[in-house]
Amino acid sequence: MELKVLCFYDLGLIFVSLYQTDELIIFMKKLTLKRSILYTSIFALFLVSCKKDEAVNQDQQHTSTSEDIAKSTEDPDSIKVKPVEESVPPMIQDNGFYNAFAIPKDKKLRDSLYAIFSKKYTERERYAILALNRLDSKSKWNSDTLVVPAKIDTTLMAYSPFPMQLDVLSDVKKFVIFSYPIQAYGVYSNGALVKWGPTSMGKKAAQTDRGLMFANWKKKLAISTVKSEWKLPYNFNIHNTHGIGWHQYDLPGYPASHSCLRLLMKDAIWLYNYADTWILNPGGATTKAKGTPVMVFGDYGWGKRKPWRNLLNDPNANNISVEEMTKLIQPNVEKMVFEQTNREKVADSIRSAKASQAAIQETENSEIK
Repeated sequence: MELKVLCFYDLGLIFVSLYQTDELIIFMKKLTLKRSILYTSIFALFLVSCKKDEAVNQDQQHTSTSEDIAKSTEDPDSIKVKPVEESVPPMIQDNGFYNAFAIPKDKKLRDSLYAIFSKKYTERERYAILALNRLDSKSKWNSDTLVVPAKIDTTLMAYSPFPMQLDVLSDVKKFVIFSYPIQAYGVYSNGALVKWGPTSMGKKAAQTDRGLMFANWKKKLAISTVKSEWKLPYNFNIHNTHGIGWHQYDLPGYPASHSCLRLLMKDAIWLYNYADTWILNPGGATTKAKGTPVMVFGDYGWGKRKPWRNLLNDPNANNISVEEMTKLIQPNVEKMVFEQTNREKVADSIRSAKASQAAIQETENSEIK
């Protein structure tokens, strides 16, 4: 029997054995199989350990993320959306000759926008812009949109809806006309337009009379016959029996009066000084001469878009043509000229009488001295 000495170092164990050759071969095969099984087991244990470490790390990361969410929001299952605050709209929406000044509904935003509005435009320019929108300063935000000219003319004459010249009125020294459709008035002297402006005429339930009328009496501060609380500065009556006249009062941007013709204060003062009153016979019971001719015409588009808003699409949208005005005025020219001539004669007669009376009085005073 052949003997061999073998030394094996495996996993820290030392085996020393004596085997016969055949037995040794069998032993080596068994040992190789056991070693394969052992290495496989060790590798499997290593993989399991790695998986466990990865799972622990994922759990720790998930726990950390969940805690962060819990700290950052009251309800981690809900989505917290930051509220969207209303922003101030663009101050001017450029449309060309006229632009749109959008006004927000929120009061704070309106106040902020007014500050911008006041900074951008002078007091006279703001006055003109509001006038174009048939508004006074008291009612400045009584609208969701203001029509603003690209170039401001504080006299308003550049935006006049009335013709600058009417030959049909060449013989009429003073004439005032009110347009219901566009809520505006115009003043002509011998056919030339000298002034125009906004008005607020009779509301739908109490509309202003149409047609030709004449200025009657005037009073710097009249009391309304509808309500005694209503004070009417620079009132000028044009229909004595119906109590219709023009005067200063609120302009809200639409027809709102009880048949009167509301004006801005500056316009009321100007017309108060411009127009002529009637002349009464002694005792004041009858009229000796009529005052300045005044005409009211047309119908307002109740419930429709405010006519001056149409300027945003067409700068000539509110314009009244010479032909339309001529057709409207022509039938009344003869009467207006007649009353004008009569008033001049009566006024001259009164002046002559007063001059004669003054001369007589002066003579009498001289004789006494």
